[in-house]
Amino acid sequence: MTVDDAHGDHVATRVRRRHSLSIKSLLLLMLLLVSVGSNVVVGVIGYINGTESLTEAAEDRLTEVRDSRAREILNLFDSIEASLLLASRDSAVVDAELAFSAGVAELDSAAIADDAVAAAGGEPAPVLTPEQEAELVAYFTDDFGPRLNEASGEENDASSFIPDSASARYLLYHYTVKGGEDASAVDDAGDGSAWSAAHAEHHDYLRRLANLSDYPGLVLISTSGQVVYTVNKDVDLGADLVDGPYSYTNLALAFQQAMSGNRLDAVTFADFEKYAPALDAPTGWAVAPIASNDAIVGAIGVRLPSERIDAIMTGGGDWENSGLGETGEAYLVGRDGTMRSLSRDLAEDPGGYLTAATSAGLQLEDAERAVETGQTMLIQRVDTKAAELALDGRSGVETSANYLGDRSIAAYAPVKPAGFQWAIIAEIDADEALAPVSDFTSRLAISSAILVAIVSLVSVFIAGFAVRPLYRLRDAARRIAAGESGVQVEAGESDELADVAAAFNEMSRSLELKNALLEEQRVENERLLRTLMPESIAKRYREGARTIVQDHQEVTVLFADVVGFEEYGRGLDSEKALDLLNEIFRAFDDAAEQHGVERVRSTRAGYLASCGLTIPRVDNARRAVSFSLDIARIVERFGAQQGADIHVRVGIDTGTVTSGLVGRSSMVYDLWGDAVSLAFRLQGGATESGVFLTQRVVDKIPDALPYGDAGVVETASGWQRVWRIDPAAAEL
Repeated sequence: MTVDDAHGDHVATRVRRRHSLSIKSLLLLMLLLVSVGSNVVVGVIGYINGTESLTEAAEDRLTEVRDSRAREILNLFDSIEASLLLASRDSAVVDAELAFSAGVAELDSAAIADDAVAAAGGEPAPVLTPEQEAELVAYFTDDFGPRLNEASGEENDASSFIPDSASARYLLYHYTVKGGEDASAVDDAGDGSAWSAAHAEHHDYLRRLANLSDYPGLVLISTSGQVVYTVNKDVDLGADLVDGPYSYTNLALAFQQAMSGNRLDAVTFADFEKYAPALDAPTGWAVAPIASNDAIVGAIGVRLPSERIDAIMTGGGDWENSGLGETGEAYLVGRDGTMRSLSRDLAEDPGGYLTAATSAGLQLEDAERAVETGQTMLIQRVDTKAAELALDGRSGVETSANYLGDRSIAAYAPVKPAGFQWAIIAEIDADEALAPVSDFTSRLAISSAILVAIVSLVSVFIAGFAVRPLYRLRDAARRIAAGESGVQVEAGESDELADVAAAFNEMSRSLELKNALLEEQRVENERLLRTLMPESIAKRYREGARTIVQDHQEVTVLFADVVGFEEYGRGLDSEKALDLLNEIFRAFDDAAEQHGVERVRSTRAGYLASCGLTIPRVDNARRAVSFSLDIARIVERFGAQQGADIHVRVGIDTGTVTSGLVGRSSMVYDLWGDAVSLAFRLQGGATESGVFLTQRVVDKIPDALPYGDAGVVETASGWQRVWRIDPAAAEL
């Protein structure tokens, strides 16, 4: 070797070393940037996707809670309406109304007679003595008045509630004043009046009627508008709903609307308002006319059960287990913008509610009254965007401040029980709903720091081998041999190594592509296999079994034929007719999936299906009949759309069947047995459309369906009764 050659080799070595160091540094920097950059990208994407996913999950959960609570509220009001209509026609209630009205009239007549005696110069025998009158006045001014003022937080003139009529004063004295704290427990005041006799006879029944229906109060009203009976004996006993202080109450409004409608089968509801006889507690009413021989003789009114409304909206006080987490709640809002149900914050933390509610703008005296009474109805205002949209008749989900000023996710919708313009809102604190995103962000930051440290060490190690591309090629080839796909290597420094690396990479991509194509073909084969036979049979077939047969007990089999399609299809070309038939069978398949019914095969001659074959089902007969009624409706709709006179005829039987693969070169999954044959015979032998059931099927399904006797059929076990269901008249 010459000196020049040695010098050249030395220079080349230094150049390679400088180049190697540069690559090492560049590789280290590149790996760090990629790792940090990928973590940032993953973090951003994860945060965005996590926020969206959690928000959507919270919205779905709140929407479900909102809708279920709305249904329960509507059902509650429907039950109140139904029970009140029954009570208004109850002979015992009619008799009580007539008896109490007559008793009130007798008391007023006695007072009029006393006035006449006094006018003639005689000594009247007043309905109440002066001492009793004074005691009645003292009750209003010294007892009822202070309690009303304390409950309402306002100054009220209690004397204005003292009635003018003698009968009302008489009844209030003997039952409300003398009855004490539990006046409703008194059956007879012992005064000898006709009203007390009626009370002794009817009060126990009316009291039990109110208690069993959870009504906080029940009243009977005469046609003239006088309250002739109350179960609680509050100060509205004997009240005049036409004139005087009670004519402006929601009870008076409901009574006037109920009587002016002149309908015996209608219930009039009044939304919750403050009601003085109940010490200004929120009170709603439902009023219905009482009829005797189709003539209105009075009205019955019941207080709406606010506690039952609270129980529905709070899930019985178990918010967390009813899908609302630690901060969620569902509540109602009236047209006036105040709540119609209980606030969770008040129920769980009255002190915290007081602070939060006043901070959100509620007057301190209102917040204190809510804490004192333990309820937020007509007190807590809900001036939120969700409530505004719901009261405008719109439904949806909104993320905004709630009535206490906290950011929340709220599902809102209008709800109209008894015609009220209410809003229903289910909401949860946004921080609680999105808490997993914050946890994910914290964990990502920690893992990113650890990953950067690891990548830094690994990068230094990898960079030392950057000059050994052949080793990488060898390692890459071994990875491919081990079954790994998509393996790529970096090109070496020289052109030859770069060409080898490029060729290797091309080979790896080619193998990956071929593997992907093979995987796609395998997936497609699996899909086709599952369409031809159940998964359990397909699994045995894949494992090498060729003679596959299986007996099944208690399987319901149905065979359906689209009657009239052949005649209709003759007017169409073959492709069009087949497309329409496939459209019908696709609808059948969708219905089968919904009912848990398994299609066995479908041909132009009919549709064979079973229930309880691969998945045992206790109610397989009911599912099969329900599915048959559905496909009958599908065919009816199809016929109406196409203008074709087509119907469905279905035969159904329950029993033991056998399934398996039939054939060798061209295999098909099939079902056979007595139940299959009998199902085919039922529909094939019928002359009319409908669903034909054997007695075995009828014994396994509800009795509510309109069966019709369709004769008998001979089977291997003897004669069996056949029944027919007309799909047009049946609902399962």
